[in-house]
Amino acid sequence: MTMSTVGRLRAFLLAIAALGIVLVGLAQGASAASPSLPDPSKTGSIDIHKFKTPDSATGLPANGTVVDTTGLTPVPGVTFQIQRVNTINLTTNQGWQDASTLSGSFNPNNAAGSITAAGYTLGAASTQTTDASGNASFTSLPLGLYLVTETSWPAGATPSAPFLVSVPLTDPTNQSSWLYDVNVYPKNSIDNVTKTVDDASAVKLGDPVSFTIKGDIPNVSAIDGYKIVDQLDSKLTYVGALVTLSDGTTITAGTDYTVAFDSATNTLTVQFTAAGRTILAAHNTAQVVVKLDTKVNTVGEIVNTALLYPNASSFTGTPAPSNPVITKWGGITVQKNDPNGNALAGAVFSVYPTQADALAGTNAISINGVSTFTTDATGQVTISGLRYSNWANGAAVAPGDPGYQSYYLAEVQAPTGYELLAEPIKFDVTAATTAVGVDLTVKDVPSNAGFQLPFTGGHGLLYYYIAGAVLLGLALLVSVTRRRHKA
Repeated sequence: MTMSTVGRLRAFLLAIAALGIVLVGLAQGASAASPSLPDPSKTGSIDIHKFKTPDSATGLPANGTVVDTTGLTPVPGVTFQIQRVNTINLTTNQGWQDASTLSGSFNPNNAAGSITAAGYTLGAASTQTTDASGNASFTSLPLGLYLVTETSWPAGATPSAPFLVSVPLTDPTNQSSWLYDVNVYPKNSIDNVTKTVDDASAVKLGDPVSFTIKGDIPNVSAIDGYKIVDQLDSKLTYVGALVTLSDGTTITAGTDYTVAFDSATNTLTVQFTAAGRTILAAHNTAQVVVKLDTKVNTVGEIVNTALLYPNASSFTGTPAPSNPVITKWGGITVQKNDPNGNALAGAVFSVYPTQADALAGTNAISINGVSTFTTDATGQVTISGLRYSNWANGAAVAPGDPGYQSYYLAEVQAPTGYELLAEPIKFDVTAATTAVGVDLTVKDVPSNAGFQLPFTGGHGLLYYYIAGAVLLGLALLVSVTRRRHKA
């Protein structure tokens, strides 16, 4: 290759390189100068993330990006529906202006209606349900404005209000580009209800037994319905109810809430009015507290559950149930025998709540107006209507624990010819004693422990008199004989 050829080749290569540099510069200049426009050939996605009590994420950005949800509890099983708002074209400035205008008239309480009233129609609905991580994704979406509606949710949840999402959004991390995959975290309130029972001070049927129901208040701006319902077991007699807020806020019966009891179904309903719901929304960190007073009228293990309806949709849907609470009532069967095991009828007993009462004969337990219990011809008597000894305030208790209740049986009248018990007998009432069968056998001994006592006019005294006369006669005879010898 000649030098001239080499020079021409070198010049050609330099020219190509220079042209490349120019083209790159032109391309960069064109990119910098041109605005970033939505790409109509692209598709996007709406990724929904559902968490329990998302208010702990206060301060996190709600701008379509993924946010840190560490510490939040996912809510699976929530179904969402999306529908595209037809004819709004987000690849044009006019489309964005139309979307902005619609947002001004959009009413979450009548989402579809407010959209159609604005002159738009909605496309076909597509649904997804949140998985175990609380996520539901709608993918391969054409660019546009979408209505997102929560259509089903777990019991006790207050659903998020319908909302509109545009795909794409301006990327908040790069204002010169578009975000096609939009992440949303719709606000949700999961509301629970708990129930406790207070029966530790009750020992017999008719004593007061109270239940306390505590319902969460939805953490939403407006509460469209709220009530607590408790259908009592038929073994419970309704006495009354008191409604308060746990933070001490004043609420007024008749104005802020109503209390209704249906005797036909034994059901209590506490329902808040519009005025009351406004107070609840303003105090959503408190709880509604219902103290329900009852009396037990029949023995048994009585299970009771309350229901919370935290929003209007739950009135016809699924309410949140409380934990079940149990109060337990039973009795004991006593067998009265003589020392040989023969049944003794006519023994009369009373039951006392403490040993001191039994010893003093005070405060005998009266069940349905009866405080004495008499054995029948078989020597048996069943004393029914006492609270379980080993169950108080909805939980098992052991001897020595608060609420553990032992009872004391004292004989107040013995069968004819038998002695009264010298001291009360302690006993407990449990599920076992409540079952059919004898639980406690008590033996009476004959009068004077079986020893015969003499009585006036009987042969016993006659023999004493005869013996005394004989002894007296012998004494006189000895005295007379001695006098004769001396004479």
